[in-house]
Parts: sequence; C-alpha cells; structure tokens
Amino acid sequence: MDKKYYAHTLDGKTHSDWQPLKEHLKNVAEMAMSFADAYGAGEWGYIAGLWHDIGKYSDEFQKMLGAEEGNDAHIETKPGRVDHSTAGAQHAFKLLKDKGKILAYAIAGHHAGLPDGKSNNSSCLIKRLEKRIYDYSSYQNQVFNNPRLNCLPFSLNQKRFGFQLSFFVRMIFSSLVDADFLDTEAFMDSKKSLWRKGYPDLSEMDHKLTLALNKLIVSASNTLINEHRIKILKNCLDAAESPQGLFSLTVPTGGGKTLSSLAFAMKHALKHGLERIIYVIPYTSIIEQNAAVFREILGEDAVLEHYSNFEPKEEDHRSRLAAENWDAPLIVTTNVQFFESLYSCRSSRCRKIHNIAKSVIILDEAQMLPVPLLRPCMEALRELSSAYRTTIVLCTATQPALSTNENFKDGLDGVLEIIPDPAKLYNLFKRIHIEILPALSDSVLSDRLKTHNQVLCIVNTRKHARLVFESIRCREGCYHLSALMCSAHRTKKFKEIRSALSKGFPCRVVSTQLIEAGVDIDFPVVYRCTSGIDSIAQAAGRCNREGKLPEGGMVYVFLSETGLPPGHFRHTAETAEAVIRHHDDPLSLEAVEEYFRTLYWMRGEQLDEYQILDDIAEDAIKGNFPFRVVDKKFRIIKDGAESIIIPWNGEAEKIISGLRYSEYPASFARKAQRFTVQVYPKVLSSLVCSGSVERLHDQYCVLINTDIYRDDLGLCPEDPTFHRPESLIE
Repeated sequence: MDKKYYAHTLDGKTHSDWQPLKEHLKNVAEMAMSFADAYGAGEWGYIAGLWHDIGKYSDEFQKMLGAEEGNDAHIETKPGRVDHSTAGAQHAFKLLKDKGKILAYAIAGHHAGLPDGKSNNSSCLIKRLEKRIYDYSSYQNQVFNNPRLNCLPFSLNQKRFGFQLSFFVRMIFSSLVDADFLDTEAFMDSKKSLWRKGYPDLSEMDHKLTLALNKLIVSASNTLINEHRIKILKNCLDAAESPQGLFSLTVPTGGGKTLSSLAFAMKHALKHGLERIIYVIPYTSIIEQNAAVFREILGEDAVLEHYSNFEPKEEDHRSRLAAENWDAPLIVTTNVQFFESLYSCRSSRCRKIHNIAKSVIILDEAQMLPVPLLRPCMEALRELSSAYRTTIVLCTATQPALSTNENFKDGLDGVLEIIPDPAKLYNLFKRIHIEILPALSDSVLSDRLKTHNQVLCIVNTRKHARLVFESIRCREGCYHLSALMCSAHRTKKFKEIRSALSKGFPCRVVSTQLIEAGVDIDFPVVYRCTSGIDSIAQAAGRCNREGKLPEGGMVYVFLSETGLPPGHFRHTAETAEAVIRHHDDPLSLEAVEEYFRTLYWMRGEQLDEYQILDDIAEDAIKGNFPFRVVDKKFRIIKDGAESIIIPWNGEAEKIISGLRYSEYPASFARKAQRFTVQVYPKVLSSLVCSGSVERLHDQYCVLINTDIYRDDLGLCPEDPTFHRPESLIE
C-alpha cells in the first residue's frame, strides 16, 4: 500500500480529513495556470504550482506535520520548521536550466518572499540551489516529471531584458502565491473563503454607470461648464473603441474626469475582454470620496478599496488569509499600494499583482508620481502595457508630463491623448483669478481668513494646519482637515462642509493637501501656501468649481513665514517660484510645461535616485536579480507608513472585535480601512510605549487611548502626562 503524503492538517482532525499533497499540488498548478494565462504564460504557472511543495514529500516534513498541531504547521518560516520550498527550486533548475531559474525564484520564495539571486546571505537563490536538503524522491511516483515549457510570452529588448525578466519572475511568483494561498484557504474553511466572491460583473456595472451618466446629463443645469463636461465624456467613450495601449486624459479640475475616465475604462474593458479596472489615487485621504461615488452608482458591493498597510512581521495562517489579491472588477487603491507592490518581494504583498494583467489602470493625477522613483514607476507602466494586456490612462489636470517629448527622452512612447485640444479646454474652464502674495505671518493669514465668509486655506504640513486652525477656531463655521483623521471621520466632516457651503453659512476650512485631488468641493476663495504648480492648479480646482461666480473666484498663493518643509515640498515649491516669475498666468500650459521640464525632464539620473534600474540590470545576463535589495529601496514614503485602527464609533469597535477573535480576519481587515490613520514607525513606537496603542496578532494596531483622538484635530495627544511625538503633526 502506497504511503500517504499530506500538504495541510486541521486542528483536532484525523488523517482522513487532512489535505493530500498530490491534491494540493494539482489544485495550485491548475489555478496558477489560469492566473498566468492572462499574460500568456499558463504553462509556466502550471509547473510552478506543480513543483512548489514537492519538498513536502520528504519523510522529515511528514513527521513534522504529524507532530505539530495547528494551521501554521506547513509554514516553513517559523523556527524549527522543515525547509520544503528549496526542493522545488532545485528541481526546476536541474531539469529546465535557465528557464528553470525563473521558476526557482518563485518556488523558493513562496513562503519567505522572493530571494536575491546572488548575495552573501544564505537565503539567496544561488546558495539555495546548492543547499543540501532532505530527500524528496518519493515525488517521482506521484506526479509527471517531463514538463514542456514554451518560450517567454514576449520578445526581449536588448536594453531592457533584465527588467523584463525580473518583472516576469514577479508575475509568476504572484500567480503561484495567490493560487497557494487560495487553495489553502479553501481547504481550511471553504465557507470562510467565500467572502472574496459576490462582485457584479463589468457588463452589469457598465449598464448602471450608463444609466447614471444619462441621468446626470438630463438633470444638469444648462451652463457652459456642463456643456464641456458632456463633450469630455463623449471623447472618453469614443476613445474606448481604440486598441489597448497608453492614453492620457488631460482635463482641467472640475471637468468630470473621475466618471468620464471610469466610463472609458468600462467600455474599453468590455471591448477587449479585460477583467478589471484599477483606479490609482495619490493620497489615502481622498480614496473614500471616489469609492463612495462609485458605490452610489454601481452598488455597495461593487468596489474593493485597498490602501491601509496591515503588514505582519512574519507570515502565519491569519496573515495569509487576510492578504489582499484584488480579485474584484473595480479596485480603488493608492500610488503607494500599487507601485510598492510591483517592487515588493513579500508574498503577502505580491499575491495581487498578477491580477493587474488584463486590466485598465487609471492613474489619477499621474504627474504626482514620486520624482526620485519616476523612472522605475514608468518602467513598470511600460512593461504592463507592452507585455501584460494592460491599458493605462494617465489622468491629469495639467498636461501629460510623463509622455516622451524632445525634452524628455525617457518618457512613455505612443501615449494617445483622449481630449482633442487640451489647451483650448484649459481656457474654456478658466474660472478663477490668481494673485501671488508676499510672505505672510500666521497672524496676518488668520486675520485674512476671518474676513471671508467662505474660504479654504491649504498649507503644506499637519503642524502648520493645526496652528492656523487654532488661530481662527473661535469664529463660527471653522473646520480642520487632516490625514490623521480616519476616512469615516473625514467623510463626516466633508458632509458638514458641503452642507454649510450650499446653505451660504460661514465655512472656513484649514487643510493639508489632502483636499486637493479628487475632492468635489467648491469655495469662492482659496489660499494656497507656496507649492508645486501642479498642486496650485489642484487647489485652484476647489475654487469656483461650478463656474457660478460671474467675476470668477480668487486664489491667493502665499509663502509662509515658517518657510518650506524640506524634501519634496521645498523642491517643487522652489521650482514653481522660479517658473512663476516668467509667466503672468502661473497655470498656463506654457508655465506648466516649463515647470515639468525643470522638475522632471532635466533631472536625468535623479529620476531613479536610488539606482533601482541599475541594480536590476547589473547581473541580469546571469539571471541574478536583487529582489530584496530593490524592495528595501523602493519606498514612496521613505520611512514607511503604518496603520492604526481608530475605534471611532460602534461599527469600528465591532470590526476591531472581529479582528481580535476571528480566525478569518480578511473581511474585517477590509472594513477596518475606513477607520485607520497612517503614521510613521517612530510615532507608532511612541504610542505603543505610552500604552496608547494595542497590537493584535502582531498585524493590527488599535488605538486604545481615545482621549488623544480629538474630534476636530484627529490624532493630537492633549493629555499633559502623555509625551506627544512632535512628528505626529509635522
């Protein structure tokens, strides 16, 4: 009688209820093949799945599996566990040589993450391929061993082949990891895995969107701005019939860009048989508005929001079940989540990226990609568009700053502009006057704000926003907005602000830049602390947005007496100041072009400040890729933001209870995002040390000292016994 081999156990169950290893390998192989089929590499996914756990055929692994109770018994990153992933990596390299090395990265890393190809660390792939491991030869009698592997599903470019191959490794890795996670999840509890299902399909969503847009057109007042919004929508629907590729949508703020771009994506996806739409937004703080608009039109269950980082320190059963895989037709996420995932080495973060293939990506405010990482970001977009059946839309209110031109040879080629004449559209939507003010002290600024019945003031830092707000809060109708307010809190504030504006009540708002992109709000007067021209344009988009003021709205740009914060803000603001001196209209297309020429196009190597692309290319000829090195370097937020869940109301408290006690936390983790704030690690450490934050399962941080979360300021500790980290509001 043949010996039985198992992949996974269940607590308190006998061998008859365990998952047979052969069944797990077959399930993962078939699922990984279906995922990789989206980008023409189904057979690669199949073999990766078939071999990923063959190390479990060793007697040593089977003994350990039988001796250890618990859902984590198969996770090899736990201390004392048997290494079962190296066997498949060695097997692939032995049988398939160079092609096998591509598979070896994915197989070797399916628990611990993608390894570096070559390094001094014993976990690098070269050393793993030479490592002595337990005998797994019983595998030979279980599964076929003579695979046929076709060529790569794309042509290699001599200058880019290293990037192309490393990106393909990531895609195979993602397909394998997601298949492995899903099959394990289904075995552990098939009912609990159903939370990932139940989304409407794109055709159903397109029907709802069409009805909603037609209703908006019929009910819209007969104004010049609404007339042009309808033309913009028609341009998008016409362009949706075009072949897949790279598009730009250059529409002034207030032009209806959000819904028009979504309409393009829906029609384009249905025409080309694409599977999902991914809406990528610069800031966590504005996701809730776009997601709320989409839900109102498409239904409560139509949108998957993903922005908070619930990153466990080490892999376990709970973290695997909670990891996001973007298996939904419409995803709303952030630049940080999107691009950092594409350059990550961690299995939990990479499992979703295969679902980016065969999709439409809408990059909202595309010009806001981080300058030091601009070339790696563009290289990823280039690769997705050219090899992974992905259409990309670069949305901007200014101009297509990322397209190749005579000043910017490293830009994206073949970008098709959806709007026939963006320059003409800018002039048609011009509905404000801009005045450049001298440096203002905070006292002078607050005096000016008090003279306006309705005014928006946008500054560059949380600390400055708090100080300005404190100086005017004695007046009626004052509001403060901060990224340290959770999404549910900000949503409530926006509702109050819109109500006050519509009724003509006093409404004075002090905010950081979170209000600039994607927030549908309309003030007669806006003050903007000196910043980049693109940010000034966004701020201006919150002024006279509907064009109802016959004389136009007023936008005042001022320099704070405190100067500019270091880093990105200072660089963009100083660039803008230099450009503004040469132009009467600082938002004219000529001024914007000069701004981007100075900021992006003339910076050369500074657009890959950490030499990520050089690292990838360095030893690519030998198939050695520095996945872990790149992971550490590619950080849009350099110090890395971490999420704290705020028990803001009864709903939040129920979600926290679910995270605390449920063995299957994934659905609770999704819901918790509306109640999270992002803080820097040193801030989180200070809050933990003070006893203000509790850690749940080493993955979720919950604020328990709610006294420091004030209704009008977000996270601002006021308890005199509490040592407030000043960086919290910097």
